[in-house]
Amino acid sequence: MHSDTRPVALISGAGSGLGAAMAGRFAAAGWRVIVTDQHIDRAEKVTAGLAGTDHAARALNVTDSSQWEALAAFVDSEYGRIDLLVNNAGVATGGMLGETPLEDWEWVLEINLMGVVRGCHHFVGRFRSQGFGHIVNVASWAGLAAAPGIASYGTAKAAVVSMSEMLRAELAPYGVEVSVLCPAFVKTALTDSMRAPDDTYAKRVQRWMEHSGISADDVAEIVFKATQKPRFLLLTHPETRWQYRLKRWFPSLYFRILMRTMRKLMPRKDA
Repeated sequence: MHSDTRPVALISGAGSGLGAAMAGRFAAAGWRVIVTDQHIDRAEKVTAGLAGTDHAARALNVTDSSQWEALAAFVDSEYGRIDLLVNNAGVATGGMLGETPLEDWEWVLEINLMGVVRGCHHFVGRFRSQGFGHIVNVASWAGLAAAPGIASYGTAKAAVVSMSEMLRAELAPYGVEVSVLCPAFVKTALTDSMRAPDDTYAKRVQRWMEHSGISADDVAEIVFKATQKPRFLLLTHPETRWQYRLKRWFPSLYFRILMRTMRKLMPRKDA
């Protein structure tokens, strides 16, 4: 029997960047946080710096279903509840269709899409049975914007958006909320493991992240507020809010603007 009623958050990929910022925000609000990362030393370092008590660091490779099963058993045993699951772990890829190796497609889909699917798969039963809680799946603005030059990454993130929409409908009758987070460029270590045909893609993304006016802490605050007043689609940058509406309401105009941007940023290699 678990007498502690403080809420519990489980965050994947929380050893750095956005995941670490979310862990810090929820811990500061009195939540108990389970910090997971493929690198246990990173998870332990983040956990050691959290406010409050009863946090945990666990190693998790999101592509390994057996590790998800063990993690779910740990949550049941140690906490007896889960109030928030954030499927945050992810990697980056760049490159046009035809130049991105199929191995990179498989890599990014396995982590960015199937990693989210596995997290949801192993915890939705617990959310249904307890009749409360919130799942936040981290997608990307690239999953909404059809950004050229990152087809494999954008495809994986678009699938996360679509899956989250369906999951929201499936869990609503059980009182469980679902949100999908679609951040644009935020300064993190995302490019450290980025796979692309050449380094121009990582340099371009790094430059945009460096000039972003939105920090990981800002995004963490958006996610925290969404757990207090639930919303489905979480956009992080003011410009992406009107761009999203433009694409939905005036798709042809959006495409023309997109093509102008593409010509500026990605000139034809045979020109």
